[in-house]
Amino acid sequence: MKLPKLSQGDIDRIVEMAWEDRTTFDAIELQFGLSEKQVIALMRKEMKSSSFKMWRKRVSGRKTKHLKKRDFLVTRFKSDNQKT
Repeated sequence: MKLPKLSQGDIDRIVEMAWEDRTTFDAIELQFGLSEKQVIALMRKEMKSSSFKMWRKRVSGRKTKHLKKRDFLVTRFKSDNQKT
């Protein structure tokens, strides 16, 4: 999968956001322009195999990672680094 050129700081932030339970793939796409498939490819590239498998198991089917599947509104503090 073709990934855009990203700085190490951007890669670190994307990995951090992908690990967060309440940060959606939509938020990552809005801020960095990466689709869910591209985030998965980036995580596979940047993480050890065992860590990637643990992350995939954790986020697969999780409602909170997909904005349209959520049954709640986010009404908590948002980081200044997060656009949505």
